[in-house]
Amino acid sequence: MENLLAPIQGFLNCETPDAWVAEAVKKENLAVLLTDHLICELKAAQSAMFLIRRYAVDADSAKALLDWLKPYEDFTYRQIGNWRELEKFKLNKSMLVKSGSRYGQELVDKMVMLIREELHHFYQVLEMMNDYGVEYDKIESSRYAKGLLKHVKTHEPDALIDKLICGAYIEARSCERFAKIAPFLDKPLGDFYISLLRSEARHYQDYLTLATDIAGKDISQRVAYFGEVEADLISSSDEDFKFHSGLPIMSAV
Repeated sequence: MENLLAPIQGFLNCETPDAWVAEAVKKENLAVLLTDHLICELKAAQSAMFLIRRYAVDADSAKALLDWLKPYEDFTYRQIGNWRELEKFKLNKSMLVKSGSRYGQELVDKMVMLIREELHHFYQVLEMMNDYGVEYDKIESSRYAKGLLKHVKTHEPDALIDKLICGAYIEARSCERFAKIAPFLDKPLGDFYISLLRSEARHYQDYLTLATDIAGKDISQRVAYFGEVEADLISSSDEDFKFHSGLPIMSAV
């Protein structure tokens, strides 16, 4: 696990504060932790789908992606459907890359795999919630992703590159936090989080590789910039406890 986490720790500008870990492992916060994790898995899948639809595929392929995620979105946002049925929904259409797209196939290949894994993780979190007697209820998202994405440039291809860098930081932080809290949780839940590390680490690398390949130039300054933004969101005081929240407000006082 140390070899797996070393690149993540080198990429992130700060560690998760111990105060956040202490808050995350409180039994009274289990429902919020699992529920927010669940929503984060869906948002990760949605973000990858947006990138494919926006930058890589034709209209029919874009519609197939929407149809694939719709049952998950219906359950999460409209509380429609039985969660036990979700895993039967698959992507049954091959993605047709837009003609002339220089990076479309690479984007599709990496992001479709990511979506499949994030939706499987979504289902696994629901299984954990069921095992721990946590009923799903909608909650507000944290400031974290919005705090990163508000710094994305508005012109292309820089906007795409920035979004990919943000994706790398989100996945890297998720991986780091899974590893941080796993030793302090009940064994089934801790083992579950350890089982996610390898895929989350690969997701971070896929995002960063795509950003570098598409840019075709050195992006280290932009990566460093978002590293500072991300670290500030993680280390600054935050009154709203969530999976990607910052320093718990009582700890920062």
